[in-house]
Amino acid sequence: MNQAADMLLPAPFIRWFAGKGWQPRAHQLELLQKARGGESLLLIAPTGAGKTLAGFLPSLTELAERGRLPAGAPFTGVHTLYISPLKALAVDIERNLMKPVSEMALPITIENRTGDTPQGKRQRQKLNPPDILLTTPEQLALLLSHSDAERFFGDLRYVVFDELHSLVTSKRGHLLSLGLARLRRLAPDLRTIGLSATVAEPMELQRWLVGQSPEEQRHAGLITVKGGARPEITILKTEERVPWSGHSARYAMPELYEVLKEFRTTLIFVNTRSQAELLFQELWTINDDNLPIALHHGSLDVGQRRKVEAAMADNRLRAVVATSTLDLGIDWGDVDLVVHVGAPKGASRLAQRIGRANHRMDEPSRAILVPANRFEVMECQAALDANYVGAQDTPPIGDGSLDVLAQHVLGMACAAPFLADDLYEEVTSASPYALLPRETFDRIVDFVATGGYALRTYERYARIRLNGEGRWRVSNPQVAQQYRLNLGTIVEMPMLNIRLVKRNHLGSIGRGGMSLGKVEEYFLEQLSQGDTFLFSGKVLRFEGIRDNECLASNAFSQDPKIPAYAGGKFPLSTYLAEQVRAMLDDPARRAGLPDQVRDWLEIQREKSILPMRGELLIETFPRASRFFLVAYPFEGRLAHQTLGMLLTRRLERMGAKPLGFVATDYSLAIWGLEDMGTMVASGRLRLSDLFDEDMLGDDLEAWLDESWMLKRTFRTCAVIAGLIEKRHPGKEKSGRQVTVSADLIYDVLRSHEPDHILLEATRQDAAAGLLDIARLGDMLKRIKGHITHKRLDHISPLAVPVMLEIGREPVAGEAQEHVLAEAADDLIAEAMA
Repeated sequence: MNQAADMLLPAPFIRWFAGKGWQPRAHQLELLQKARGGESLLLIAPTGAGKTLAGFLPSLTELAERGRLPAGAPFTGVHTLYISPLKALAVDIERNLMKPVSEMALPITIENRTGDTPQGKRQRQKLNPPDILLTTPEQLALLLSHSDAERFFGDLRYVVFDELHSLVTSKRGHLLSLGLARLRRLAPDLRTIGLSATVAEPMELQRWLVGQSPEEQRHAGLITVKGGARPEITILKTEERVPWSGHSARYAMPELYEVLKEFRTTLIFVNTRSQAELLFQELWTINDDNLPIALHHGSLDVGQRRKVEAAMADNRLRAVVATSTLDLGIDWGDVDLVVHVGAPKGASRLAQRIGRANHRMDEPSRAILVPANRFEVMECQAALDANYVGAQDTPPIGDGSLDVLAQHVLGMACAAPFLADDLYEEVTSASPYALLPRETFDRIVDFVATGGYALRTYERYARIRLNGEGRWRVSNPQVAQQYRLNLGTIVEMPMLNIRLVKRNHLGSIGRGGMSLGKVEEYFLEQLSQGDTFLFSGKVLRFEGIRDNECLASNAFSQDPKIPAYAGGKFPLSTYLAEQVRAMLDDPARRAGLPDQVRDWLEIQREKSILPMRGELLIETFPRASRFFLVAYPFEGRLAHQTLGMLLTRRLERMGAKPLGFVATDYSLAIWGLEDMGTMVASGRLRLSDLFDEDMLGDDLEAWLDESWMLKRTFRTCAVIAGLIEKRHPGKEKSGRQVTVSADLIYDVLRSHEPDHILLEATRQDAAAGLLDIARLGDMLKRIKGHITHKRLDHISPLAVPVMLEIGREPVAGEAQEHVLAEAADDLIAEAMA
């Protein structure tokens, strides 16, 4: 044991390290020394570097030195708070932390508190807090909303944030930042420790960890651990034909199964729950050796998830198919392989998931990437290259959401009456809200107090009132009860039933009609009345959304304007998009791709041209009595869908008679009745005008006013802001009831108070999330003056994947694969002709 360790560590710790034959690592001792000296810190270290132990060492040593409190001692609140992005991670950390604590016989109590913790245990924790409480952002918000929060957190010394990069970039992170601001007020000597393995901009996280002030931008200290064994990542080498399109990777299942037999324990990651279910079923179908294979995703019963986690910890499973529920921090020491099915969509996400294998710093993690189609082969190669050079693409933190702020304001009133000046100062000490204007804060307080100008006559929206001392308090105890039942920022996006309706001779829509099935609301919310789409083998005309159902009539056209969207849940990161564009433009990088993909791109170069890195390639060609325009921006599905909606509006005005469009992560196809290639050649259609940046002005506003997207986004904001309460004592509103309430309020506000603060929050949300407006704007700037048009006689090889998306339905199983295979064969033959 070195001298620094002898000086910093109590005797039980020195004996424990020696007994294990270990030495405390330099970054663990550095963090301990600086934290005990009063610093808040961000630790960035590779997987297996002992981040968790480093984060807890200041707490463990301090508690060990304090010793067990004598019976009858004054009430002592929680000493250390550990915040996890996942319930499973909190449970796992408790198990792993208890081991050294018990082996050293330390007088320290450790417990977890998540949404799965029984109510009786939660009540007991408030009366007799553990020394270290492991919890989630939602549980912290709940604890802070009670009148005894100051008593419970008054002795708090440390807050440890695990996987900090994943906590801070969403609305959960905004709520957590506000909770941290309140903790700093309750415990002024509080120190924070952030732990992360993947960070693009460390300074953002360093500022997030400490209170901000108008005078200066403060930041926490930084400890960075270099090194760690370089991961061994490969792309599955297959003898099978890699599909040109699709997301299932069914072609690779036999080879993947052979891989599973070679390794003791394998984690198989996918991007969506539906992919997880499909892959799990595929593996079971061919599981002739009866390998113990399990499934883990967020929709499963908590008991089932805990069984899978326990079986993993006991090394009783050979493979687990999982979504993001297992990709953060969980220490499965005996996992010796990670398989990622489908493209990872981000370099940082891939690094995070690979880190689940061989959770030791000095031994390489092993990973195999299984692309589902040929474009994904390039994306997987770009992610692999990024991992080897240590590139990161975690998204920026961004400004704090206004609906989250409204929820927090009500929560603070539930805890105790507050002065607006004091709460504003506290809120703006949180990094995401540091630049919040006072006027906006006051509008939020007014919204919580009245619902806004258009709703202030309704008593139920008056949730807080001013008392005689000028403090805001809750109107009645039921408000606090309802707040605690409904807090949180995760609002599930429901499926909507599609009901086939008929129009009468007057053009009115009738009621009743046959139910055709369910589709994700995310798809429907982008439609305008009259848009046509394919579902259940029928081309349908979108008539609108009534209550919680989509109404559709039979369309006379056989061309669906907007096909159903399928694919990954995550958007393609800007970094990987740029890398794929660079790969297409670099013969040396293309030469390293698998033969099938390299040959495909070479044929594209012969038949058309390959997209250049700094340009936007536009191809036009005729097919089956229609005319197509295919663009290759490589900006991700969200940006492409928004672009498609706006371009079709412009093409309509330009006389191109567009019929529809389809978007993938890589490209966008639009089809119509006029030959757009001829229009470009003759000058009737100027691509520079078509792709001008001004489309993000009036065109965007007009589309948003016509679509259902803002209504659906408003519903989410209204639920988070507490305007609509889904849960009530002993019962819960159905998705239909929530939607009806939201639609009524939305219509009232649009008509009578269009500048309502919640409508402002709705538009900010839509622009940042569902529409990817900022990224689309950057793309339009990038391509200005750099658009290349290639007029073709028939479809190109690069256009085949996006063309295969046209008419695709969400049909599960072999039928979908068979239909896709037949369509692919026809299109490929045409492209190769």
